[in-house]
Parts: sequence; C-alpha cells; structure tokens
Amino acid sequence: MREIITTEQAPEAVGPYSQAVRFGNLLFLSGQVAIDPESGMLQHGTVAEQTRRVLLNIKAVLEAAGSDLKNVLKCHVYLADINDFDEMNQVYREFFGTDFPARLCVSGVQIFGGLRVEIDVIAGI
Repeated sequence: MREIITTEQAPEAVGPYSQAVRFGNLLFLSGQVAIDPESGMLQHGTVAEQTRRVLLNIKAVLEAAGSDLKNVLKCHVYLADINDFDEMNQVYREFFGTDFPARLCVSGVQIFGGLRVEIDVIAGI
C-alpha cells in the first residue's frame, strides 16, 4: 500500500517527485531545502537559519503523514561545504535532542538554488 503525502505547510513539490511517500509503516521524505512554504522563496540566510527552515519543513511533512521527528530512523544531510558541519549540527541537535536517528552527512555537493543544506529522512509511523 503506497500513499503520496502532501501538505501546504512545506514547500510544494514542483517537479516529478512527491513531498513524501508512505509505504506501510514507513515514510520516505524527499530532500528539503530552505524554502519558505508560504512565499515559495529560497531563504539564503546562515547555515543555521537554512538548517532550521529545512527541519521545520521536514517536521511539517512528517506531521501531515501522522508522524513526527521522534520517529525519524535515518537522515541524509547534504552540505555544500564541510566547514558548515558544526553550525548545522547545533540546530540539528535542537530538533532531535539526544535520541538521534542514524545519519549520513556528505559535503561538497551543489544544492538547488545555491543553498548550503539539504536533508531527507526515512521515518516510521
């Protein structure tokens, strides 16, 4: 049983992809970047500001599917520059506390719109 998840509380999927797909008790979220869901505008702030917006977008998609950040099993974090790792981690900790999901972090990637952070997650429901 496959279900497409959408919410207006996160940026609209404007390409051939979905905000998330539910399959059984698992959620597969597409990568989120720092786009304000209300205006649709990119947010080119600090890495901390971008990370916060990304995680708020992820939180909104999870909630639309009946889940939350506590159910995140794995995160994939993409950074344009590894020097942003510590700043991203500070905000990441605010959202995940001490019970962290598994994670992959890669750097040196080009991210949509010249942004510096993109994150996708796999979560349970």
